[in-house]
Amino acid sequence: MGLTSALYTGLSGLNVNQTNLNVIGNNIANANTTAFKSSRVLFSSQFYVTDAAGTAPSSSFGGSNPSQEGMGARVGSIQQDFAPGTIQTTGRPTDLAVDGEGFFVANTSNGQRFTRDGAFSLNSSNQLTTSSGGFVQGYATDTGGNVVTGSLKNITVPLGTTTSAQATQNVSLQGNLNAGGALPSGASILETQALTTVGGAAAPTSASLLTSLASVSAPATPLFTAGDVLTLKGQRGGADLAAQTFTVTAASTVTDLTTFYSQGLGIDTTVTDTPPPGSTIQADPTNPNAAEISITGNTGKMNALTISSSGFVNQNGINPFSFVDGQNAAGVKSNPTGESVHTAFVAYDSLGTPLNVDVTAVLQSKASTGNTWRFYVNSVDNHGGTGTLLGDGTLTFDSAGKLTASTGTNIALNRTGTGASSPLTMNLDFKNISQLDGSGSNLVMTSQDGSPIGTLNNFSIGADGKITGSYSNGLTRTVGQLAIATFGNQQGLDNKGGNEYSASANSGNAVITTPQQLGTGNIRSGALEGSNVDLSQQFVNLIVASTGYSASSKVISTSNQLLTELLNIQTR
Repeated sequence: MGLTSALYTGLSGLNVNQTNLNVIGNNIANANTTAFKSSRVLFSSQFYVTDAAGTAPSSSFGGSNPSQEGMGARVGSIQQDFAPGTIQTTGRPTDLAVDGEGFFVANTSNGQRFTRDGAFSLNSSNQLTTSSGGFVQGYATDTGGNVVTGSLKNITVPLGTTTSAQATQNVSLQGNLNAGGALPSGASILETQALTTVGGAAAPTSASLLTSLASVSAPATPLFTAGDVLTLKGQRGGADLAAQTFTVTAASTVTDLTTFYSQGLGIDTTVTDTPPPGSTIQADPTNPNAAEISITGNTGKMNALTISSSGFVNQNGINPFSFVDGQNAAGVKSNPTGESVHTAFVAYDSLGTPLNVDVTAVLQSKASTGNTWRFYVNSVDNHGGTGTLLGDGTLTFDSAGKLTASTGTNIALNRTGTGASSPLTMNLDFKNISQLDGSGSNLVMTSQDGSPIGTLNNFSIGADGKITGSYSNGLTRTVGQLAIATFGNQQGLDNKGGNEYSASANSGNAVITTPQQLGTGNIRSGALEGSNVDLSQQFVNLIVASTGYSASSKVISTSNQLLTELLNIQTR
């Protein structure tokens, strides 16, 4: 071959080293590009010219090898390095990084694209988009917040939208009831002053009209007149009860008032106790023309009732009754004792209205096989004229302090006339309650599944790609999940620029799943993956490539000198 072959061989060296310089320059330029993957150039030799073929050995000849001349170098391949870059925190909730294998999936105007660049943002429609405007893909959720896989959707985080109210159905309570506490002894007994009918000629009965009542000390003055609005503000267990009102009519009787007391103070009259709980009118043992109204509460210290001097007044602030501690049938004044505990929680009806519910538990009996407690449930938001009492039940424990049985745990709260579904039925779950000896009893509500209407005002993205929305009502709900794609040969992906790839014939089809599934990595929220370019390595490669380029140019210049010498010989 002539000297011109050496020129072209040198030229091939220039070309491949120029390509190498281009790739190295691109790597260096993208040293700070989010999730950029560096590339490398691999050279291979071009075709060879065979001057003499090889010959086989024989008994008289040792054989010869082929004699071949190479015709320079070519670019064998340009490979991308998909090693992960350093994950750097940013604090932005829409910045995401894949920690491990996989690519985010985006739907763009050019079709489906795949990227490791998680510098996402929300557009005006609250859709999660890539930096180039593609829609980040994932899975939506149903009305219950369950992820519906199978069909990719544009990820939407509906900030500012409202969630409908959810009625409470289940309430969980936790705590310990003191097994070493005292059994109840006695109950609250409150009695009015001695009452008579107007004129003092006869003792009032349950059927007597309220407008006919008078104090024995002032029998000519009626205590009530039609149109009076009476407000009851009692206390139970030292805690204030919500105010209840009673309007006196011309037909109102003593029974109407005693029923109001029982309901307004949340007394459970269905329980068999000594003395019987409730409100009645009873004869005065010292005056045949007098009687007094007696209010008896339920047993247990936390059920102790109090009505202060201002706890039962009319619209003018006048208290018609003076309540004092009464006596039981044996003549013993009320002194409610016994181990008991009280807690309160908020539930919600179908309109999201908050409802106050009180639970009081009282030690009822002790036995070698275990103790039994009785609980009472009250709510001032119970409507329909049924009073505040929602019901009562029992909790039975074994000798190890473990709950073995419970009754009355399904309670119904009347919401008649409120616009909400009525009744609101709730189940009280006491399974996490223990009964061990301790310094005192404690009882708290740990969870309930109701909620008022709320607005989605924040969100977070977990390692599994689930997007959890936080509502203003304290509710959290899954609103979507990111999709992740993997490939059988990620080296075969077609780099479209802009940190985006598309599938090619040699990459295989995308296997699209969710994070942490089928070998995919975790999602790191508030972080971005950095470039994997190693600048020190690139500078070394730059020196090697420039040296190769200079050496190839030297081949060309040397060949040119020899051709010039040849031409000079011919002209001499």
